[in-house]
Amino acid sequence: CGNSMQAGIFSDDTSFYFPFCHGFSVRGKQSWSTDRVNKFNYLTEEFAPEDLVNMGLQYAFSGKKIREEVYGAFKRLVKDAKKEDLTIVANSTFRTYDYQENLYTSYKNNNGKEYADNYAARAGYSEHQTGLAIDVSTLNSTMANFEETEEFEWLQEHAHEYGFILRYPKDKEFITGYNYESWHYRYVGEKVAKEIKELNITFDEYYAYYLAN
Repeated sequence: CGNSMQAGIFSDDTSFYFPFCHGFSVRGKQSWSTDRVNKFNYLTEEFAPEDLVNMGLQYAFSGKKIREEVYGAFKRLVKDAKKEDLTIVANSTFRTYDYQENLYTSYKNNNGKEYADNYAARAGYSEHQTGLAIDVSTLNSTMANFEETEEFEWLQEHAHEYGFILRYPKDKEFITGYNYESWHYRYVGEKVAKEIKELNITFDEYYAYYLAN
């Protein structure tokens, strides 16, 4: 990752000064699996993980890619959920800088800047560009109702066992900077995921307390 990761803020948006979100480097005392990208820590336009792999259709929508280690963990998760007759599929994974730029612009044009900044990251500021984030869904679900599914309940109990956390929990917007997203899961590795689960804190808090330089 190296120099492709930078620290910065949106100079035109002072309302973004959330606790735990800024003041630290993207990578602290940890491995790439706990790199932190948020509204203040960003990736350069050319950044792309070197270990991206294609995901099979039994695990993701067509054309999706993710980092190899993350894919292995996600496959185990999906297979174990399937044993309980639950279907979990990745609908959004790695995104390029250009893709995120177009997505943010679409949100902004259709709903305004405030809405866009609450629900979509600006280009370079999206975890999806790291290859560590996965948006999931199940049969007959949407982003709006995924938290009402059995699959969501199962993930709440078991996601950490595979190294994943719910990245933007409910009622934590003032810490994460983003509205609640029941579908957005982030790979941090089993050890860190278990600790975040036990401590009942966000990744931003965990990073500030345990990983920042």
